[in-house]
Formats: sequence, structure tokens, C-alpha cells
Amino acid sequence: MSSSAAAVSPGLVLARDVSKTFGSRKALDGVSISVASGEMVALIGPSGSGKSTLLRSITGLQSIDAGAGTIQVFGETVQKDGRVTGSVRKARGKLGMIFQQFNLVGRLSLFSNVMLGALGRLPAWKGLLGAWPQADKDKAMAALHRVGVSDYAAQRANTLSGGQQQRGAIARAIVQGAKAILADEPVASLDPVSARKVMELLVELNRRDGMGVIVTLHQVDYAIRYCDRVIALQGGKIVYDGPSTALDQQRLIEIYGPEFEDAFWETKA
Repeated sequence: MSSSAAAVSPGLVLARDVSKTFGSRKALDGVSISVASGEMVALIGPSGSGKSTLLRSITGLQSIDAGAGTIQVFGETVQKDGRVTGSVRKARGKLGMIFQQFNLVGRLSLFSNVMLGALGRLPAWKGLLGAWPQADKDKAMAALHRVGVSDYAAQRANTLSGGQQQRGAIARAIVQGAKAILADEPVASLDPVSARKVMELLVELNRRDGMGVIVTLHQVDYAIRYCDRVIALQGGKIVYDGPSTALDQQRLIEIYGPEFEDAFWETKA
């Protein structure tokens, strides 16, 4: 990405001393990160390392521990002292959220699912009645074409392949007008070919549209190939934050331990 994209202010995410406890387990333990607008960052780490908890905390879907730091998104404080603030809705309006299980409404057409991205700027009754402005309909079809699934616009979402559904979820974020995408294991349920297509689309949105992207990945080879920066967590703590090109085998063995070989997809596919 260009240095000018990363210099945009305010930044995408600023998290300071964030902790989250589940029972006796510290899912996050004093985590601090800063992600600039326009960056493409991978969150990696072994199972249970805290990467998904961190991503969900950034979106306000998971509250952090009381008295345990703050999280800002595009300059809006979304969490402070264990409480999700009233600013979270405004922040979420700028975030396109992509999940492992796609989060499409199965009984609706792919087109209708993508149109849901426009709900935030329309009166609720219009969305309920499907009274979409023509400009938004055109934008939805353009987004579906861009991600390569416009031929399936009229098809029910639950009849599509996982890769097609995930590309539909990306199209929804485009229609939403998101300034950044937060993706939690977006390729974990996909075959390698579909996974590469999804990652290539995220890279395109980052480089061509200037969208910031934070993506949790179990596949280390994908993190290295597609993301310029990698943040690695282990036991709820950050153990690496730097360029993906500097992640050598010894460093990855230290991060993943016994899971090291399982963290590489392409070598097994």
C-alpha cells in the first residue's frame, strides 16, 4: 500500500491495554495495537491465542474487562473501562464485517443480502418493504459484478457455494460504503481456490479503494502472501508485530509450537 494511505488520520484502530477474561482464562492480556487507515494487517496465532476475541472487541461485539483499557475506531471510542459506548454504532457504520460462516440470510436472494448493506442510510420502512432506491440497486449489481458473482444475484444465498457466499458478503460491505473491513477467519470454511479469490478481493479493496483490512487467519502462508503487516498473538499477548516478510521459520515455530505444521495451508492442499 502507499505510504500516503497509511498516513490518513484518524487511524483505523487504536487499542490500549485491552484485557478480556473468560472464567479463569485471559483471552487478551494487556494488548495494545495501532492500525492506520489503509493498512492490511493479519492477526495470526495458535488456537485460543486471542485473535478473534481482539477482532470482536474492536467491533464492540465482545466487551472487554472493566478497567482494562480503551479501544478507538476511526477516532471514536467504542470501548472504555469494560463498557461498549454509544459511539459504537457510528463506528460500525464504517466497518464491513466478514465472518467465517458468511452471515447471509439463507432464504433471501444474493441480491437482497447485498442490498442489506444500504440499510444504514435508509429509513427502516424502506428496507422492510424492499423499496430500494435505484442508485442503491445499481450499486449492488456493480458490487456483485466486481466480486464475480453477479450471475447468481437472483439465487437464494443458501444454495450457493461457500466461496460465492463470502464474495457476496464482500459485495455487501462495498454497498455499505465501508471504510475498512474486519474479517474473522474469512477463508477457514473455503477450499484453497475460493480462499485465494477471497483474499485477492480483500487485497484489491485495500490497494485500489484504500480500505483498511484487518483479517484473522489460521493460514500463515496466506498472511505472509497477502498482508504487509502481521500481528501474532500467543496466550492473549502480542508476541510479534511487524512486516510479514520478517516472519522466518524459527519465529513461527516459537509462535505456534506444536501447531506449526497445521498453520500452513498451501503445503497441504
